[in-house]
Amino acid sequence: MSYYNDRVLVAGLIRQVLISRMCVREAVLNFPRDTDDKSIHAAYHALVHYEADEELRARDELYREEQDDYLEFISHVLERGEDLPENIINNYEKYYVCANIPHEKNAKGFLKGFLRFLNIK
Repeated sequence: MSYYNDRVLVAGLIRQVLISRMCVREAVLNFPRDTDDKSIHAAYHALVHYEADEELRARDELYREEQDDYLEFISHVLERGEDLPENIINNYEKYYVCANIPHEKNAKGFLKGFLRFLNIK
């Protein structure tokens, strides 16, 4: 299965966040829906952590620079349509079963969201 177009889209969304043209919430709402691409799931988690670390980023310039470089790296890899390195994917998979990426806006998407809410896979 080819994820090239979805990965290019996500790379662009990450860049928009990094240059402050888009907020994280808007970016993740524009992620490809119902994807099973582990690289896109990892990018989702990286963006969510970026937003969650807002206070730390404001206090620690080195941390901010490293996190920006990390997201920039992720966007470059995805822009080429490549898989993210396994260590990045595995770091997120240790803590999250899947990304909370929005589902399609139809009956199938509703059912998937409802089952996720019930914690049923």
